[in-house]
Amino acid sequence: MHDLSDVQLLRDYAAHGNEAAFREIANRHAALVYSSALRQVTSRDLARDVAQSIFTDLARKAPALARALTENSSLIGWLYRSTRFTALNQLRDDRRRLARERHVMQHFDPASETAPDWDQVQPVLDEAMADLSDEDRDALLLRYFKNHDFRAIGSTLGVSDDAAQKRVSRAVERLREFFAKRGVNVGAGGLAVVISANAVQAAPAGLAVSISAAALAGAAATTSTLITATTKTIAMTTLQKTLVTATVAVLAGAGIYEARQAAQLRDQVQTLQQQQAPLSKQVQQLQNERDKATNRLADLVAENSRLKSNPNQMELLKLRGEVTRLKQAENDPTQKTVKAIAGKINQLKQQLDQTPKWKIPELQFITEKDWAAAVWDADLETDDGVRAALSKVRETAINTFLNEMMKAAFKKYLAANNEVLPANLFDLKPYFNEPVSDAMLERYKLLQSGKPDNSADLVRLIANADDEYDSNHGMSINGAWGGRFNRVQSAVEAAATAFAGDHVGQMPTDPTQLVSYLATPIDQVTVKKYLTQILANPPSADMVALQPAVKAYSDANNGGMPKSPSDLLPYVTTPEQKAILQKAERDFPAAK
Repeated sequence: MHDLSDVQLLRDYAAHGNEAAFREIANRHAALVYSSALRQVTSRDLARDVAQSIFTDLARKAPALARALTENSSLIGWLYRSTRFTALNQLRDDRRRLARERHVMQHFDPASETAPDWDQVQPVLDEAMADLSDEDRDALLLRYFKNHDFRAIGSTLGVSDDAAQKRVSRAVERLREFFAKRGVNVGAGGLAVVISANAVQAAPAGLAVSISAAALAGAAATTSTLITATTKTIAMTTLQKTLVTATVAVLAGAGIYEARQAAQLRDQVQTLQQQQAPLSKQVQQLQNERDKATNRLADLVAENSRLKSNPNQMELLKLRGEVTRLKQAENDPTQKTVKAIAGKINQLKQQLDQTPKWKIPELQFITEKDWAAAVWDADLETDDGVRAALSKVRETAINTFLNEMMKAAFKKYLAANNEVLPANLFDLKPYFNEPVSDAMLERYKLLQSGKPDNSADLVRLIANADDEYDSNHGMSINGAWGGRFNRVQSAVEAAATAFAGDHVGQMPTDPTQLVSYLATPIDQVTVKKYLTQILANPPSADMVALQPAVKAYSDANNGGMPKSPSDLLPYVTTPEQKAILQKAERDFPAAK
């Protein structure tokens, strides 16, 4: 399997569901994707999320990509473009949802991560890479990000060794010209050294395994709207000093290898030091506990010998011991936490019993552990806190039903019916592992017929218990997904964007201005809450221009939102909209 190309592995997975082939792809490219994401989001946790999202998207789009890619196509180019788009999307989304933490994010200083020269290159490297053509970018990725020789590059790109070398040289020169325009004067050789040594950092342990497992399990696919896809620009830090000297350029060949080895060794030493410190403390603590236990055992042996001669005193000590145990249990922090969580669970269940409209049939599938997760940090003293906690419980129940039950029922039905979908969801009832009610199935809508389309939504939830707090949910044949925004929030956002489209980009400032733009009435207090959030991060002019096409798509697709610019092409009506989509198509890595 190690001898197969990326395209061959992807086709094997798409055609036969070979999970080992997909894991091999993840093992090959997890570090590249993670490092590219880390440079842009500057957070290791966010970089892990972006990497997992990329490989989940790759698993979902595998059939279409396998058809589109040729033997000489480069999968890493697709992965790199996907990473850049998703990272930009993640940053915009985080600014919207975590506006209060913006001050902290702005003061995060990654300067300690790299050498001073790398600090000048890192902030604009991915912008410079994005400015290259696909052919030049792929050549650079293979040479300096994946450390391939020219023979391997030529084989991958379907060209000769000499052609591969010329393409790499041309790409480095264009990259150097881009940096020169930004005020950083550096030779091509020196630029190659610093990129090769720092561009790809070691991915966290287990990242390839976790992201491939999550992708293969059909984790919730991203439901970011096209509004997010049109965000293009992130502020870059000012470039200040000259990158490397002419001497480094002369030593580029040897420097690339040595710098990469040094960087890897520094990471390994730092990791071992971090691991050793807590282990040393733990060993010392265990030795102290051993000594105490040895002394205590000797005392107990002597005490036991003495008590055997006095039965009455033995009984008295037993009673004292029981009293002590009960007092300790009462003061034990763990016991206190367990009792507090149990109390919050009972309180939330009572609230649910008092408000039947918040119940859904899928709640029968959740466990006490799910209840505990919902109330762990919930504030049940406020109405908002109660509704948010109940929404979390319902979300868990819906995902459990879709991922563990409905997905399995569809696979059994398709296997028994020549891979043809049922006429309605009620035909699935005999194929569920345990009985489900009609009331439960009536909450969902079947969106496809005939042979299933693996890249499109198959089922969508059409009845939320609490529209203001519950998110949209649905599933493809590969698994369930859940939306980031609830229906009320999405409706207010769409109304505000439509208002701006009718008023030359001017956003509404009062909830009453949106009354005629809302498909269904929403109380003014709720509209004002979400409008305040929108005004803090208003949509761009491109978003406003595309709003009519987005609405037309949603009306024609049962309320669904487009997943790529190509989805909107049939719905654009102006040259301006078409131009925006064509530009977005170049940045959005959607499979045709």
